[in-house]
Amino acid sequence: MYNIHIDKGNHTMKLDVRDRLTKARVRMLLKHPFWGNLATRLKLTEASDWCGTAATDGRKFYYNTEFINKLDDDELVFLFGHEIGHIVYDHMGRRGDRDPQLWNMAGDYLINDMLLENNVGKKITKVDILWDPKFRGMTSDEIYKDLFDNAVKIEMTLDMHLDGTGEEGEGNGKGSDGKSGSSGVKIDPEMAKKIRDEVKEAILQSAQAAGAGNVPSGIKRLIQQFTAPKMRWQDLLRIQLESSLKNNYSFMRPSRKGWHTGAVLPGMLPDEELDVVIAIDTSGSITEDMIQDFLSEVKGMMDLYNSYTVHVFCFDTSVCAPETYSSDGNNDLASYEPAGGGGTDFECCWTYLKEEGIEPKQLIMFTDGYPFGSWGDPNYCDTLFVIHGTETITAPFGVTAHYSFTKETV
Repeated sequence: MYNIHIDKGNHTMKLDVRDRLTKARVRMLLKHPFWGNLATRLKLTEASDWCGTAATDGRKFYYNTEFINKLDDDELVFLFGHEIGHIVYDHMGRRGDRDPQLWNMAGDYLINDMLLENNVGKKITKVDILWDPKFRGMTSDEIYKDLFDNAVKIEMTLDMHLDGTGEEGEGNGKGSDGKSGSSGVKIDPEMAKKIRDEVKEAILQSAQAAGAGNVPSGIKRLIQQFTAPKMRWQDLLRIQLESSLKNNYSFMRPSRKGWHTGAVLPGMLPDEELDVVIAIDTSGSITEDMIQDFLSEVKGMMDLYNSYTVHVFCFDTSVCAPETYSSDGNNDLASYEPAGGGGTDFECCWTYLKEEGIEPKQLIMFTDGYPFGSWGDPNYCDTLFVIHGTETITAPFGVTAHYSFTKETV
């Protein structure tokens, strides 16, 4: 016979910790939906044999049971946010030939400040974390340069940082048990690229489900950088329309593509209200056929929702031909007749909205991208610029999509 000893206390603690981590993700879904969506897709993986605190490879959330057990509920939310931040900013794949420890520090400075600024959980006090307000608004690359130029002392990071170089992941984050060093987790370059592609899709889906108002501005810019050049303008238009919806959530199963856990995430239901403004630049090379094509795409998306209000107008140096379409009134957007033609003053759009007391969740501007002066007010509402004629122009704020049009021939 074999004498088998089971440490019931340790087993119970492991179960309790896993349960607390699961509940922390649910709280994130409800209070911080962007972060919660991404947290839910990570597979919880106990790794106390090599991980002193926590780590991620983009698919799994590795954790040390004893360290997690010492954190309160809000600190767990912060920890999840920290790991998700490394995923979102691709700190694992963008290190290059930089000093690994300084790069890890730069990533932690960026992420910890972003979490504190957006009130995601509570700052962890069980271990020292890297935070300095002087780095607010800076990128990881800019923070790294500052650290490198000033030859700063190497500090411990909160977690272990895995990479996609084909080597075993290393980190200088230590938990209360002092563990650090090699993880034993190897991520070859091919697998790292696959994970990055999955993560990009997950980020996009999470931002879409959360709504524009729940996505930090720095992450919005990041999303634009890696999606706008590759996405069809129709897809960006759909995403922006959906992001304008009110932040009410129902649990629904989204597309399974790119998701490993099969988790049920909060998403928008089609009975929520669209509240958008469409501004059409009639000063340049945009033809009536293009306008009708553009509006037909919008109309098709509007028809997916039971409740909507869409203000449409044309502009050159002033606003003209304003119309309002709604689900309980005139809904024949396809019959809209454009007007105007002359110079281009983007500012007149925002002036008109303010004077008329129109405060949309989303402004969609269809333009050739050549204003005479300012692009408009970046703080009034979320804005999508759909630009025709060139792919070299990007708006200085909001999201930019590039429109292409091929006229059908009979």
